[in-house]
Amino acid sequence: MSRHILAAGLIVAGFSFLAPAQEKPAEPRRIEVPAIAARAEDVSSIDGIMKAFYDVISGPAGQPRQWSRDRTLYIPDIRFVAMSEDKNGQPVSHIMSHQQYVDATNAMFLQEGFYESEIHRMTQKFGHIAHVFSTYESRLKADGPVIARGINSLELFYDGKRWWVASNTWDDERSENPLPAEYLPEKK
Repeated sequence: MSRHILAAGLIVAGFSFLAPAQEKPAEPRRIEVPAIAARAEDVSSIDGIMKAFYDVISGPAGQPRQWSRDRTLYIPDIRFVAMSEDKNGQPVSHIMSHQQYVDATNAMFLQEGFYESEIHRMTQKFGHIAHVFSTYESRLKADGPVIARGINSLELFYDGKRWWVASNTWDDERSENPLPAEYLPEKK
């Protein structure tokens, strides 16, 4: 299961698996994310922002994630939208703020470890806006087996000083939703 579906599932399920059925579901622990200045190398180019986008959440079990650095990539009111399907195969969108995403995923990342990497990218740019389709693979260990693949769809803009991510919507690959060849690395 990727970080994306896990986060959406935790939020939608109200974290009910964390508490016995007769008790009120536990709320996730709020993770403090101090404000810091963005790193120039992270936000001066689309390549830089995409590298940071994956670096900040990847690491072994027990290693805190770089949530403050992560937050510097996004506009203050960013929304993450995780797409999934209900039991009838109907699309379901799970909408989260950055704080909700951090709170929902932090414990799992610390306990299990998590690595996500970009394996292909398609970028469309016009003027000061860009749309990035970033195909990813997720693993629990850096050299472990792939546990999920999917596409992050990011909307970015350049304000004359730096790039910002305005939104991120994603969907994981499923048997009925395979990744099309044009969104995968070329076979050699």
